[in-house]
Amino acid sequence: MAEPETETTIVASYVFQFKVDYEQSKQLPIDKAIYSDIVSAGGHLWRIMCYPRGDTEDDKGEYISVYLEHMSKSTSVGAIFDIFIIGRDGKSPTWDTSKISRTLQTFEINGDKDQRDCWGWSQFVKETILEQDYLTGRHFTIVCTIMIIDDSPPIAVPPPDIGTHLGRLLDHADRTDVSFVVDDETFRGHRAVLAARSPVFRAELFGSMSEATMTSITLHDITPATFKVMLRFIYTNELPGEDEPADSSVEMFQDLLAAADRYALDRLKIICTQKLWEKVSVDTVATILACAETYNCQALKNKCITMFTDGYALLVTKFPSITAELKRRVRA
Repeated sequence: MAEPETETTIVASYVFQFKVDYEQSKQLPIDKAIYSDIVSAGGHLWRIMCYPRGDTEDDKGEYISVYLEHMSKSTSVGAIFDIFIIGRDGKSPTWDTSKISRTLQTFEINGDKDQRDCWGWSQFVKETILEQDYLTGRHFTIVCTIMIIDDSPPIAVPPPDIGTHLGRLLDHADRTDVSFVVDDETFRGHRAVLAARSPVFRAELFGSMSEATMTSITLHDITPATFKVMLRFIYTNELPGEDEPADSSVEMFQDLLAAADRYALDRLKIICTQKLWEKVSVDTVATILACAETYNCQALKNKCITMFTDGYALLVTKFPSITAELKRRVRA
């Protein structure tokens, strides 16, 4: 069985703001952080770390550094986060889209209680740009959106196999309690399975009919090939082979449709209708239309009639003299 594909699912999301007093915080030394309140998102604790004068001496205090910090003791968590500064107009900034970064990270706790896990940008915004465009009074506001994700592979559920198991039951004929004689061939089956799948078989095998007490039942008006395919469908809910019998002729599906109608196997009846729909042609339309009418397959009947009327209309248009000849032959 193939490995299941990984699917990313957002399990929780949270948006919070961190209002910074810039006039006060810019007096701090380089590599000195201020912190937002701790918030809970997806069962994990988070906070924003802001370095008003940057977190490294190399930048000479010219940049604001911003990070999202994971505060929980859990072993790992996946998160998509988005951090930006609100502009003076109350909207997110457009000055540098590279600073409006959405980052997929997996937070891994390293076991050191004194060291937290964080991700962000050392050069988040230049101090001069912040002062020019983003200060409101003496404050600027950082907004953080966190989306907690689950990218673990889903639990693989195998496809249904009840048809396979029942098919084996049919093949081995273990504990069969009824047989059917069709011409000179005998087919063995299980009353419970047949009754569960067909209300007609249920009435015959467990009702007041004489078949209920018979261990061998002789069937008429059905061929061995058709009964074999129908019996296989009853047990497996599929046609033999690659979803269709070896004999895939129009006649085979017409016979199978008749059997499906006789034993009230609605799904098999629809499958046969679909197969016959695909086989409608100038050569087959008449017989398929008769079959559709007999077994009340309205959609199939409509298609056949459409082909008849369209073809007849085309014939009359191109060869009007043929109409009179057709009428004479019908009267004769």
